[in-house]
Amino acid sequence: MIQDIYPRTYHNEYHDISPAENDFVLVFHKNTVLVRFQEGRLRYPAFKELADLSIIPYYLFSIDNYKYFLAALPVSRQHSANSQSENNDTPAIMLPGYAYENVRIFRTAMSRHTAFAGITAHHLYGWYNVNRYCGRCGQRMAPDHKERMLYCPECHNMVYPRISPAVIVGVLNGDKILMSKYAGRAYTNYALIAGFTEIGESAEQTVAREVMEEVGLRVKNIRYYKSQPWAFSGSLLMGFFCDLDGDDKIILDKNELAEAGWFRRSEIDLTDDHISLTREMIMQFKEGQLI
Repeated sequence: MIQDIYPRTYHNEYHDISPAENDFVLVFHKNTVLVRFQEGRLRYPAFKELADLSIIPYYLFSIDNYKYFLAALPVSRQHSANSQSENNDTPAIMLPGYAYENVRIFRTAMSRHTAFAGITAHHLYGWYNVNRYCGRCGQRMAPDHKERMLYCPECHNMVYPRISPAVIVGVLNGDKILMSKYAGRAYTNYALIAGFTEIGESAEQTVAREVMEEVGLRVKNIRYYKSQPWAFSGSLLMGFFCDLDGDDKIILDKNELAEAGWFRRSEIDLTDDHISLTREMIMQFKEGQLI
């Protein structure tokens, strides 16, 4: 899966440090990232390439000894950039030899640890971006210097990175598994039932509710498989397998799904993308590796 970057090691401990000239800096504009390709491999700007642009670098994390930072603009330039973006959608930061690519490239880009760094950075970029002002009093938020947290100097409100729990569900019916396609999504391959956990709900309750809501089926024997950080949606995904309980007639929620059906192993025309928990779970069933 995308977070499996062995033999490299991801270090998410927060450090209040400034970048060295060769540390990497992630520059985002909405759902795009500033990158170049070197021999087919994804590359991010080094701090020395952005040193003349008066950015504010936020430390993100390290992979082995490689440090990654997020490029933010000073307050005055942020206001100007926001106005510019509203008018012509032009990024405020440009760099010769680099171009903005949609963050979907992180699903397929080489190398694996570079792609994982990029999508994880985009998760944090979204958090910083939507919490620039205090949700309690409206004052400008400030970064803490001891932990990854934003605080309000006025009312002392504290905000931590948001991670949304969600489930991926492999519903089994004897020698068949339930697969579906999302409605109105860019991703058009078959996937499994999925959904976010609601307030006051356990992950197992989410499994039963989502399956009932999306395909009108009851399930039993809900069992945990594996989890995955999925920064594309700011989520922590929890994978479960379960068994059909009763009638196998599908009642499709057309607002959520374009189609859904039961598939035998021989009917699954997918290969392991080594990226998503969803695909790994499908392949576990296809290859008969479920216990």
